[in-house]
Formats: sequence, C-alpha cells, structure tokens
Amino acid sequence: MQLSVRELAKRYKTGDGVSGINIDIEKGELVTLLGPSGCGKTTVLRSIGGFLEPDSGDILIEGKSVIGLPPEKRPTSMVFQSYNLWSHMSVYDNLAFGLKIRKMPKAQIREAVEDALKLVRLSGFGKKYPAELSGGQQQRVALARSLLLNPAVLLLDEPFSALDAKLRHEMREELREIQTKTGLTMVFVTHDQEEALSLSDRIIVMNHGRIEQVAQPQQIYDQPASLYVAGFIGKMNFLEGVADREEIRLGSLRLPNDKGLMGRVTAAVRPEDVQLSAFAENGSLLKGRVKQVMILGHYAEVTVELDGFGIVRAFQGKETVMQLQTGQVVGVSISKLTGFPVEEAMEAAQAI
Repeated sequence: MQLSVRELAKRYKTGDGVSGINIDIEKGELVTLLGPSGCGKTTVLRSIGGFLEPDSGDILIEGKSVIGLPPEKRPTSMVFQSYNLWSHMSVYDNLAFGLKIRKMPKAQIREAVEDALKLVRLSGFGKKYPAELSGGQQQRVALARSLLLNPAVLLLDEPFSALDAKLRHEMREELREIQTKTGLTMVFVTHDQEEALSLSDRIIVMNHGRIEQVAQPQQIYDQPASLYVAGFIGKMNFLEGVADREEIRLGSLRLPNDKGLMGRVTAAVRPEDVQLSAFAENGSLLKGRVKQVMILGHYAEVTVELDGFGIVRAFQGKETVMQLQTGQVVGVSISKLTGFPVEEAMEAAQAI
C-alpha cells in the first residue's frame, strides 16, 4: 500500500472539516477525491501533504508515518490551482531549482529537466519565462516541477480549474498518459464529475466531511451506494414508487427489486435508461407529454411530464427526436433503476 490514511480528523472553528477518513491507495493508482466545495476533499489532500496538521489519525506513505513531518520532509509533491512559478526565472531554472537544492550534479539536472519537459510536451521551452506561456503551458511546467522531485505520492489540488473547457480536456488526457508512463501514485482533487470519471482508477465521493463511496468510476455511476452519490454523479431522474420483495412498481411499470426494499422507495433512473415510444391506453407504458427537446450534438435531452410522477428526462438519438414535438403524448418505459428508501431521499435532498 503506497498511501494509507487512518481515522483522519480535522475540524475548524466553524465546525467544518473531516472525521473518520480511511483511505488505502495502491502503488501506481490514480485516485480522485470528488465532492462539492466544503466537503473536505482539500482538507484531506493538504493533510497528506503536510500543509495542515490533523486533530487525530495517522498518514502512512510506503508504510511509514509522516504525521509531524513538514511538507518538504514528506515524500510527496503538490500541484496547486495556481501555478506558483517564479516569474523572474526561466522555465529551466524553475524546474532545476528543487534539484539544485538537493545538490544534484549539473549534468544530471540538465538531463532530468529535459526529460521532464519532453514528458509534458514542452521540449525547447527551457529558455522561456512564465509570462511568455499560456495557462495550459504554465500548468504543464508546474506538473513537470512536481514530477522532477520523484515523489512517492503526487498530490493535485484542482490543477486544471483555471483552464478553459477544451484545454482541461487535453490536460486530463496528458495527465493520464504521464501517469501511465511513470507509474506514479496520484491523488487528484476535483469537484468536476466528468474529470473524475474520465481520469480515475477509483473515485472517493465525499459529502460533509465524510466518505460516501469508494469505487471504480463505472461502479460509482452504475451502482451509487447512496442517494447522495446518485444525485451528485451525472444526471439522474428521481421517481417515487412502491416496493415489495420481488419488484419495484412505478405506476404500470414493474422493475427488479435487487435490494429487497419494502414500502415506499425513491427510484434513481439515468436519462439513458428512459425509453420513449408511442403511447396506447391499454399498454404497460407510463403516459407523458413532451415539454422540451434540447439537441446536444449527437444526442438530445427530452423533458417529459409524466402523469402522476412529474418531470423525467430522457437521452435520445437524433433520429428519434426528429419525430417528437412539444406537447406530443408519448409512452415512457424504464430499462434500469436503483432503489433507495424514501427516508434516505429526504436526507440526500438536505445534503445536496
């Protein structure tokens, strides 16, 4: 285990903070701490890096406790939101600075810096100054600087948040490629679900200072452990139904009750698991009326008002929506859902 966090707790005077945080990260994993602002993800990251002193708990890196060690004594390196580059130094000098402090020979420094620039696709940029670089290029330099320190764990605190959407996407791909090449263990903090789903080996979803779920991206998306996770990750429809041991009933629809729930339930349904077709009064489909059709490139989001259930959103192919008009009556079916007790829905609504 490359990184272990044991019963970590850190509370601020405001009452915010984290408690009971337990994390195990294997060597070579890229794990993302995901959650909204104020959920505690940055508190955990900064505690690992030594920038915050926890109230209690332990942090082990490569089996050794680092509690009490300052950031510069820990086998970690952090990439911040702001690039923190020295404006009066060239790119080469920014990268070489940490290696000079470690008294590495000049020839080795030159080779290491050139390798790092090549890794972040900035070969030949050594003589430039930060002001001459774009935001994306500056962030690449900041990443290269952290990589040069050869940390046991690389910590990244929303490093792409200042970049535009296209550049963020490119930087995600590059970071994943670098991680694959180097085999580095990385802990990445973000509030961006798409970023977490596309980058991570595993995701840790946080809420109000505690961990809600730890799992691989596809499992987080397909099998949310709580209604909070279901509502936070991706788009989701929530419909009230009734469960017995065999099935969950949503009006005329009958779906499997995998969890063996009983009584009133909240059904979490992904828009891609909602199907639209012609409606017949004697059929087994729910009756709805099209409220809005939004074309989103290769697919469309169709908003339907269901009789007795309220609004449901469905992702449909472009060919299907060509036949749809606002106000049109349609039949709605559901291929898959995740059920939760109604009481949990009330708690999740307050949390979100």
